[in-house]
Amino acid sequence: MAKKRGISFTRRMPDNITEELVAVLSSKASFEFKPLFEIMLLNLRERNAASGGEEMLRLRAYEKLQGLVNQGAVRREVTGGTKKYKGVAARMIVLRAEMKALRAAFNQRARAKAAAAN
Repeated sequence: MAKKRGISFTRRMPDNITEELVAVLSSKASFEFKPLFEIMLLNLRERNAASGGEEMLRLRAYEKLQGLVNQGAVRREVTGGTKKYKGVAARMIVLRAEMKALRAAFNQRARAKAAAAN
């Protein structure tokens, strides 16, 4: 007898790490993970969206990057001991549009909630 699945958690706000990964990988350049993470970290700090420790953020970013690779949005090239990541242009356009819509819906809900509180 199979167990019924319980209530699952759904993320209610946009994912800042994935947004930054998509923004950086939308360029035509390819990156190794370390420089990619440094650019992403600077962008997140400018937006005041880098929460948690740097190591935890690095792990989360790598996990998100591997998810994008598995989705086919990012291509990984392995030469020798180095791995370079490059965004697939067509898939990046779709991802950016999805994230923009998610961010707009989130902002609209936040404004409606703030207006209801006043």
